Amino acid sequence: MIIVLKNDDQTTIAELQQHFGNTNDVFVHNNRVAVQGITAADLSDSERVAAVELIDSVPKAVQGSREFHPEDTVIKTKHSIIGGDNFTMMAGPCSVESEEHVMKMAAVAKANGSTILRGGAYKPRTSPYSFQGLGEDGLKFLRKAADQYNMDVLTEVMDDEHVKLVAKYTDIFQIGARNMQNFSLLKAVGKTNIPVMLKRGMSATVDDILNASEYIAAGGNHNIMIAERGIRTFDNKYTRNTLDVGVVPVLQKLTHYPVIIDPSHASGHTEFVTPLALAGVAAGASGLVVEIHDDPAHALSDGPQALKPNEFKELSDKAFAIRELLTEMPQEQAEAGR
Repeated sequence: MIIVLKNDDQTTIAELQQHFGNTNDVFVHNNRVAVQGITAADLSDSERVAAVELIDSVPKAVQGSREFHPEDTVIKTKHSIIGGDNFTMMAGPCSVESEEHVMKMAAVAKANGSTILRGGAYKPRTSPYSFQGLGEDGLKFLRKAADQYNMDVLTEVMDDEHVKLVAKYTDIFQIGARNMQNFSLLKAVGKTNIPVMLKRGMSATVDDILNASEYIAAGGNHNIMIAERGIRTFDNKYTRNTLDVGVVPVLQKLTHYPVIIDPSHASGHTEFVTPLALAGVAAGASGLVVEIHDDPAHALSDGPQALKPNEFKELSDKAFAIRELLTEMPQEQAEAGR
């Protein structure tokens, strides 16, 4: 449960920590104290008097709960600000294929408003015979390209054994959909101070993704963003997955973490990437992560969903225009009502 105190009363906070700390997990945020595994009946009369509001129906993901942490989490990296009132574009190839190619894609991403260069050096593939990535060489190429264009790096880490290596090159860890409930990996990135993009699993519920994020937060790392990349439904004939646009406002209500849309994996087909991306922006997402390639037909992975440079420019122009419109709309409405 979450106890909201009348003020930032350090004495009462200390008493609550001492009272419950030996047998329960206790978390503090300003005037809010979250205690795992108790109800209002477990509080003493004095503790009840100190509280403004007792919230019992709290999800297990206490630290990620908006009730516990009302303010938006804003993640700051060297070149990006993610969350809050900010909108962040992230783009790059699915896989790092060569130093020359990722450098070329970084130029395209940067020219169209991206501050984060994405790319996979270790690739989880459905078939063991598919391209698995360039490994550490890929990380080096990705880092060099990002530094060349003053961008941050976003790349996937696949298991806890790779966390230390990937941390040498990345600014943001990506936890892929297949690893959303790889709890050893979540614990490992939770022990770092490197931001984490946690992708929703293909069959994961909202509570599933929130509880997965709690594994990261429980380790002390609160620089978390949640990515919606499409879920498996009864129909995948025309799109690779089903983009759950409605989860954007739902997550924003339940959690303070930024919500990112991945239209590439949701659609699986180039022609649908831009419409789905724009739907995510209109729904209020904090950013987009998009796959781009100058020759998708010969891409080493996920070519059918990659945007060519001119297509990415169109998406980016429209996405930033929609975001600007949403930002200006309240003022325009106020002026119209005068």
